[in-house]
Amino acid sequence: MEKMPYQDTLDTSTTMKNHVHAPVVTSDWRQGLPTLGAGQVVLRELRSSDAASLFALLTTEEVSRFISPPPRSVEGFERFIAWTLCQRADGAYACFAVTLLGFDTAIGIFQVRQLDARFETAEWGFALGSAFWGTGLFKTCAELVLDFTFDTLGVHRLEARAAILNGRGNGALLKLGAVQEAILRKSFRKNGVHLDQALYAIIADERRASRGREQHDLRFPAIVH
Repeated sequence: MEKMPYQDTLDTSTTMKNHVHAPVVTSDWRQGLPTLGAGQVVLRELRSSDAASLFALLTTEEVSRFISPPPRSVEGFERFIAWTLCQRADGAYACFAVTLLGFDTAIGIFQVRQLDARFETAEWGFALGSAFWGTGLFKTCAELVLDFTFDTLGVHRLEARAAILNGRGNGALLKLGAVQEAILRKSFRKNGVHLDQALYAIIADERRASRGREQHDLRFPAIVH
C-alpha cells in the first residue's frame, strides 16, 4: 500500500468533530481490533501514545523510500492514529500496531483497507522499523494479518502494490504466496519521479489451500533415509 489512504494534510481535528460513526451491525472488529499474537509478536490497535515511536522508526530514509510520505511530526502521527480509529469504526479500514511480547512500544504498522463496499476486495500494506528487518518478525506479523483479513474481515481478494525498485517488498510478497498479476506503469510518484509498480493479489481460496498443505506437511513430515 504505497499510496496511503491517509493524507497528512487532512485536518483530522475538524473531521473528528463532525464525524458520526456508522452503527455497528455486522462485526465486533468495528468496535475495536482484536489483539493478535504468535511467537514474540503482538499486534494490537494503535494508540495515541504510539505516535512518538512510529515517527522515529517509520520516517527514516530506509523505511519511507518506497511509500507515500509518512506524517512529518509526532503530532501528524497522532492525527493519523485518530483517523485510523474513525475508519475502523466505519468498517472501512484496520490498522495494527506491531509490538514485541513484553514490550508495548510500536515498531511498525500493518494496514488493510476496503476497495469495495462489501469489503470483499481489499488492499494491504505495511511498514516496519529497519532495525527489525531480517529478524523473521515480518513474516509472523504478515501471517497473523492475513488470517485476520480472510477469516474475520471475510475478504475474497487481497491486493498489494510494490514499486519495481523495491526488491525487499516484492520478495516479501512473493514469499507470502502473493501472485504478481500486472505491471502498473508510472503509477507511483515519489520525490517527483513516477515509478512502475507491480500489482499482487492473494485469493482467499488459494490461501486456505496453501495453509492446509502446510498443516498436512507438519502433521506428516517427510521421511529422510
